[in-house]
Amino acid sequence: MKTIQYILPIVLVCLLFQGCDEEFVEVNTNPYAVTEVDPALLFAGAQRSHLGTWAAEHTIVQHFVIPYNAGATLGFNFNEDIDGVNNPKWNDSYPSVIRNLVQATDLLREDTNRVNLLSMIRIWKAQVFMGVVDTYGDVPYSEAGKAVSDVVYFPSYDDDEAIYDDLHNELTSAVASLNASGDFVSDDLFYGSNGSQATTSASAQVEKWRKLGNSLLLRLGMRYSKVNPSRAESIVSEAVSGGVMTSNADNAYVKYDGNVYTWGDNNQLRDFSFFNYAAEPLVDQLKSTNDPRGKYMIAMFEKPGEVANETNPNTDLDDQFGVPIGVENIDLANTSLGYRGAKGTGLDYSQINIFAAASPAAPAFYVTYGQTSLLLAEAAFRGWISGNPETLYENGVRANMDIYTLYPNTSPIPTAEVEAYLAEPEVAYDSANALELINTQYWLTNFRNGTEAFANVRRSGFPDLERNDFNDNLLANGGDGFVHRMTYPDREGSANSDSYTAAVSAIGGDNLVSRVFWDN
Repeated sequence: MKTIQYILPIVLVCLLFQGCDEEFVEVNTNPYAVTEVDPALLFAGAQRSHLGTWAAEHTIVQHFVIPYNAGATLGFNFNEDIDGVNNPKWNDSYPSVIRNLVQATDLLREDTNRVNLLSMIRIWKAQVFMGVVDTYGDVPYSEAGKAVSDVVYFPSYDDDEAIYDDLHNELTSAVASLNASGDFVSDDLFYGSNGSQATTSASAQVEKWRKLGNSLLLRLGMRYSKVNPSRAESIVSEAVSGGVMTSNADNAYVKYDGNVYTWGDNNQLRDFSFFNYAAEPLVDQLKSTNDPRGKYMIAMFEKPGEVANETNPNTDLDDQFGVPIGVENIDLANTSLGYRGAKGTGLDYSQINIFAAASPAAPAFYVTYGQTSLLLAEAAFRGWISGNPETLYENGVRANMDIYTLYPNTSPIPTAEVEAYLAEPEVAYDSANALELINTQYWLTNFRNGTEAFANVRRSGFPDLERNDFNDNLLANGGDGFVHRMTYPDREGSANSDSYTAAVSAIGGDNLVSRVFWDN
């Protein structure tokens, strides 16, 4: 049975970790009440889809820890199913992002002369739904976002595998519909006139979206690697033949300025900093391999409760220490138990670097060449595509190193440091350990994309994280001790009870250990 906390802690956890980002475009909160809105603006607003939170996805994959076992801070570090911690992906996707994309599609209709805008919307909607399915399993899909257009207030839940089948069709069809001679979408936050990777012509923009669409298709295909390898090979080959990302110039990301437009989840690390720490597996990985990205990812602060006031935290990897998984702050503060103890109002452990990777002005990367190249490396290793796995692996690492120049308060990582890192014993490519090496790097590459990190750890089984044994919650109902999905919002059980009940039965129970179809 799901744990239900008191109202005040749930409200607090929502305030702590969901955040309230400013809108990038002037879109009315309820687009269905607007009759003349440009669908391109709805699309642009929907491009800032949810990438996961520190308290949820990043905690599950052991990038991050909140070691306070009470009230609003209770959550995945203690294997607890807390409604407010599970909800952000759902709450961001359905009421805003999906609604905007569906409304934009309805405004355009199928006979539109804005074929590129419609194709981009279809591609991005596939990305959004892929993330929602990966997080929850069966979800509203065919009837989602149709409260006004079709008067569907209580959408049914579609089978997750059936949704994936349709996402495959949507991606391939939308990519094929892109027209180099068609409309230029200036409002596109990725490749539009003022986008993070601005283009100036329809043909250039279409080429970027074609690569983005095929890179998403590659990601979708790789999800089948355990459950249906032959289907995975077929889809991956299709994506590669269509043309995927080939450099960081193709990356799909959104820029924030840290003032008007901020990454809300990062803001909370400043405002409630003494709760928040880097997880031991992440810190140990960075230290053991002398990872040059580490200084931008984690830091030791003199006053963990006042990190925003420090301008020069200690980023020396030798001085970093991660919080052990599933250990309470009371124990961590007790040096007699072998832990590092307290420091001011917090703990004497590493935290996330709020001046670089976790800055409110940090860019939000959705699909990158680094991710794509690492997936290609695995596909090549498996023999599904041609190419040298080692070269693709190293290209992926280098590409991810390079994008750190786009974060605040960073400088380019010297080539010599990158090459030295690739020669580290635990990093250097070795065909005997290829899958572990590739997917451990994918885990690091997705340090700020929790949705993708959570999905790929389940898909690949790497890095080989130790089970959190704080309690037996994740061993109940046939679980293996790991979180495999997030649970539906509690309100679905009452507001959309018939559809919710059918979905719960179909997935084998609304709990943290049920699995999406590709995670067998």
